[in-house]
Amino acid sequence: MAENHGFGVDIGGSGIKGCVIDLDSGERVGERVRIPTPQPSKPEAVAEVVGEVVREFGWKGPVGVTLPAVIKQGVAYSAANIDKDWMRLDARALFAKQLGLGTESVAVLNDADAAGLAEINHGETRLREGVTVLLTFGTGIGSAVFLNGALVPNTEFGHLEVDGHDAEKHAAASAKEEHDWSWEKWAHHVSKYLRVLEDLVWPDLIIAGGGVSKKAEKWLHLLDIRTEIIPASFKNDAGIVGAADAASFGHKH
Repeated sequence: MAENHGFGVDIGGSGIKGCVIDLDSGERVGERVRIPTPQPSKPEAVAEVVGEVVREFGWKGPVGVTLPAVIKQGVAYSAANIDKDWMRLDARALFAKQLGLGTESVAVLNDADAAGLAEINHGETRLREGVTVLLTFGTGIGSAVFLNGALVPNTEFGHLEVDGHDAEKHAAASAKEEHDWSWEKWAHHVSKYLRVLEDLVWPDLIIAGGGVSKKAEKWLHLLDIRTEIIPASFKNDAGIVGAADAASFGHKH
């Protein structure tokens, strides 16, 4: 195991992806492996797939794992797009047992927090200055907040109330598809959401992540907000990279 390599696993509602990561550059080392998420996504079944992904690489070192959940001290306190049996479960102990590792060698963190760590750890210096907010626009909206490069874990800014609704209802990427909105129409709703967020935390910089970040040129310039917003540089691998960072750099909640 090279000293500057780590391993991350990203658990999503439809797929579980993992890969060896170069911790210096944040780049993948070789191809990633993706296995469909078991249905139902019960903890034991998911942990078995995580073990399968890690064993595929013959990896023996620390492992980072993301979950679409609020995570405190390795325990899941919510469950989005995964089985409700994850609630109040010690996910870190479960993965450690499956991987034959001590709990100190396993990091479990929220998926949006992991995506944010990838950007903060491997992006330009200014991302680590002041208040930076990463937002992942997908089925819902995930958020990660950093103060001078340090993560404030488990923020749920996708659930801010905008016009009497959860922000996700109109500002998630899924809303654009569901209503077949133009980029202009969707950007109008995203702007309304971001202005509420701006008035609450006054960020210095916003990073737009999630699948629609690949099409940033179609919508970022349409936003009417005061904060500079830039597209995420890590696309589909962000969770894997951030998870590997968390396991290797000792990120603890």
